[in-house]
Amino acid sequence: MDALGKIRLDLGWTAPQYERQAQVINAMNTLYRQHIDIEDNVIFPAGKRLIPPDQQEQVRGEMVGRRAIQLAALTLVALLLPGEAAAQAPAMKPVKLGSVTVQGSIRTRLENWDWFSSGQGDEAYAFSGTFARLSFSQVRKPLDWQLEFGAPILLALPDQATPAGPVGPLGLGGNYYSANHNRRNAAMVFVKQVNLRFKNLFGDERQSVKVGRYEFNDGTEVTPKDATLAALKRDRIAQRLIGTFVWTHAQRSFDGFHYVANRKVSVHVLGALPTRGVFQVDGWGPLRTGFVYVSANRAQGNSDWRLFGIYYHDWRNVLKTDNRPVAVRRTDVTSDVRIGTYGGHLLHKVPLKKAGALDVLLWGAAQNGSWGRLSHRAAAGAAEIGWQPAGTARLKPWLRGGYYYGSGDGNASDGRHGTFFQILPTPRPYARFPFFNMMNNHDVHGALILRPSPRVTVKTEVHALRLASGTDQWLLGGGAFQPWTFGYIGRPSGVTGGRPGLANLYDVSADWNASAHVTLSAYYGHAQGLRVVQSIYPKSKQANFSYLELRDRTHP
Repeated sequence: MDALGKIRLDLGWTAPQYERQAQVINAMNTLYRQHIDIEDNVIFPAGKRLIPPDQQEQVRGEMVGRRAIQLAALTLVALLLPGEAAAQAPAMKPVKLGSVTVQGSIRTRLENWDWFSSGQGDEAYAFSGTFARLSFSQVRKPLDWQLEFGAPILLALPDQATPAGPVGPLGLGGNYYSANHNRRNAAMVFVKQVNLRFKNLFGDERQSVKVGRYEFNDGTEVTPKDATLAALKRDRIAQRLIGTFVWTHAQRSFDGFHYVANRKVSVHVLGALPTRGVFQVDGWGPLRTGFVYVSANRAQGNSDWRLFGIYYHDWRNVLKTDNRPVAVRRTDVTSDVRIGTYGGHLLHKVPLKKAGALDVLLWGAAQNGSWGRLSHRAAAGAAEIGWQPAGTARLKPWLRGGYYYGSGDGNASDGRHGTFFQILPTPRPYARFPFFNMMNNHDVHGALILRPSPRVTVKTEVHALRLASGTDQWLLGGGAFQPWTFGYIGRPSGVTGGRPGLANLYDVSADWNASAHVTLSAYYGHAQGLRVVQSIYPKSKQANFSYLELRDRTHP
């Protein structure tokens, strides 16, 4: 009902809508009082007598999850009641406390998982995750400052979705459950960002440095003026190697510094330690792993290019994820991971007089260094092309196709680690059904984007996924997020060589900007497992993932 009242204040309802709301509230109040009376005086006392204590806890967790789903549904109904009026609502402006700006946002998502099945554990479940943010900031001539709090809330996590051995977590619900000390419900408040930004360095207003806890996504250093290039950079370049993992319900930040020199070529230099978070709700502390990132980026006209270098060092002394036997890896725990990554990207748009516009994307990276006692050599690359045909103003279609390759390790005993290491990414933009990432991966993909109105975007993708090396593992994850786990999960391929099939993925999503500050998103993906999946999950090689997400923010 809080959400309903908020929408009413934002939109300004008519008299019949106010009267109808009052009728609904009175009816709900009467029914709810009757419901609570029956629960308190009949159902709960009987349950305590008849249900064992361990089963009582399970019932309680399931009730919490159902109520979270009901709350999200009521919020959605509240949004839809005013009809088209929501689309005309003005953006909520940030609150001003003197010269201090107060902003906030909340995102809630209901996730439904139906993972591949081996007959072990619970592969079909639903849970809810919410992430709220509250930020205070001030812009001043010599410096800016920011203080932001984050509050993740996880409800009804599955407690039977983390079998041992190669089966592993059955979807991300299992990851959240394990990362939060096997709790079905978890919540925390922590400092998401706290930093100072010193401007006008050395008397040059184009130079600045930020110090403290902040967010950063690689590839976002410069935003092109061209809308096509800006969208490509946001959706197909950013966060491949360094990201805030914004799709998860706890996310990550970075503790360190960020220097910027904005000239014709924008130069960025970062040195930072990633924070905890991502799957665990405790995002307070940093990790014993860090990186230095340097980039040069320029956007001009119909082109955008960037060159970058990253040095990554992990000294946490945890069991590494690779294709060596477990007994061998345990002897290599105290040796650090030190990896250099060097690469770049190029975006180019080609306007066609009568046929619309073409766009080309190239991205690549090479790596060297040490993987514990092993030397490390790896590479990855992506090439994509898109076409926005002319004469289709009603749907504004955008057809895209591409190829990605991330190297795998061809020999577990040759003293060299050849699997491309994705560092600290946000994998989800490139794996919308997150059962894979860019490591040991061969991905041929296509997409169709439709934009029937400024408020609606519909997108469908298809991926043909194979392992780059069958001698290596099927890998997934997004990097370090807690002190005692490596951050990536590896499953055996079930073969000894070649490029075995992992899965075919088909999906569709829709995003609706219900108002200037409210967005509703829905997604459904179906994975048709192939040889690798079937070797681990013989009972069912089919998997499905869907969600409904609501985002509300105080500014557009």
